[in-house]
Parts: sequence; structure tokens; C-alpha cells
Amino acid sequence: MRNSGVISLAATLALSGAAACADATPQRVVSINLCTDQLAMMIAAPEQLVSVTTMARDPRASVMAEQARAYPTNNGLAEEIYLLDPDLVLAGQFTARATVSMMRRLGVEVVEFAPAQSLEDVSANMVKMGEALGRADVAREMADDFARHLSDINPTQGRRPTAATYAVNGYTSGAQSLSGEIIDTAGFATLAAQLGLPAGGFVPLEALVMADPDLVISGADYPGTARAEEVLSHPALTHLTGGHMPMQDKDWICGLPSVLDAIGELRAEREKLEQDE
Repeated sequence: MRNSGVISLAATLALSGAAACADATPQRVVSINLCTDQLAMMIAAPEQLVSVTTMARDPRASVMAEQARAYPTNNGLAEEIYLLDPDLVLAGQFTARATVSMMRRLGVEVVEFAPAQSLEDVSANMVKMGEALGRADVAREMADDFARHLSDINPTQGRRPTAATYAVNGYTSGAQSLSGEIIDTAGFATLAAQLGLPAGGFVPLEALVMADPDLVISGADYPGTARAEEVLSHPALTHLTGGHMPMQDKDWICGLPSVLDAIGELRAEREKLEQDE
């Protein structure tokens, strides 16, 4: 009798534990960051994700703009997020700090994601998203698939041509960044590292022209250009003897499996440069 009582108690505890685990899986998830928007759309269960940011629908910024149309959007404001009655909010490390603080004060769980600074971070953030959503198996499978595709990329041989990203205000990415690692994996050396800016930084137009990299990678033009973007259309850039390649922000602004496409495009550009030599 005594043993049967213990077994009965153990069974009751196991059932209650299973129920608690089920209850712990978030049912109403809201994302307030472009990168978490897209990770969540890839990993969340049907109807688990209830809102993404308005930027997720912008095809210039999001590789999942079409999929995002299936979700209500938000602007990351505390009041609108709270009215969505979330049991989990997904945020970037630097996203809407007032909203993040308010949600936590109101007892809403918030999981923050740091920007991916490397290809390794891409996999890590997938796994982290899976754990946050109670979808660890789905996320792990996705991360493993990403790692397999990455390992299939053969190292480039021979000279590594120099590539420079050139963005608003003359900012260029360094090797110690996601875009820098993408450039490196594609077989290029980054100009920023050669200029002593391993983490990236601002490069005067004159310095870029004097360095004359083999490839300049610039962002796509947007309507309503700001003064800070004027450098991207400066006539001096026409004097560069290397190649020019436009890349949209969405190609590598977030650590997503789609960065493999960016690597592929850059490798194709490298092959073109080799043929022209």
C-alpha cells in the first residue's frame, strides 16, 4: 500500500510537471525588433507569434517582407505592446529601451537578442530563439542545416582581393562584424582591417579613393535621400578602378540563414574580378 501511494504521488507530480512545462511555452509572442521578427517567423509555431514590427514588411529591410504580411504590426511602443497581452516580448539589445523596461515592470517576460557579429552568432541566435519559444528542436535543426551549408563553402584559393563596404557618412564594416565575416568567407580581405579599423569605422572619401579597393560594396538607394547619403553618389567614386556591387541592407543586417545568399553573391563577384585580371 505504501509503495502504491508513492507511485501515485510520483505520477501526480510528473503530470503536474508536464502541465507546468506546457504552460511555460509562450502562447502570445510579440516581437519589437526587425531581426527577432524574422527569426520568430521562421521558428514560431502557428498562431504563437501575434505581432511583428512594421519594418518586417519593408522589402528593403526584411528578407521576409511577404511572410510578415500575415501578422499584425507594431511600432514598439509600450502601450500598444501591452494591449496585445503578450506573455513574451522579443527585443534587440538596443531596441526600444523604454518599452523593454516598462514590460518588465509590468511583469511581462522579455528576451533580448544581441546583434549577430559573426556567422557563429547566427546559429547561436537561432538556438536561443528556439529555447525562448519552446521550439528548441525546430531551431536546432535549422541551426544544424545552416552550419552544414556553411561548411560546404570551399575556401578560396590565391590572392584575396580587397573589398570595402561604404555606407551612410562613409562608414565601412571591419572584419570583426557579421558583414566583415561574410566578406572574409567569400574570399575577400576587408579594407577596414588594412586601415587599422578591425571593428569598422568612418573612412573619408579621399582615403577610400587613395586605397582604391578591388570592390566597393554600397547600399541600395532609398527615396528621399538624406544629406548623410550624398557621399554614396559622389563623383569621386567614379575614379575608382575596382568593381562596384550594390547590396541591400536586408542581405546582411540581421543574422539569418539568408546570409548564405550574400556569401554566394560575393563569391560570384570575386570570380568575375579574377576573370577580368
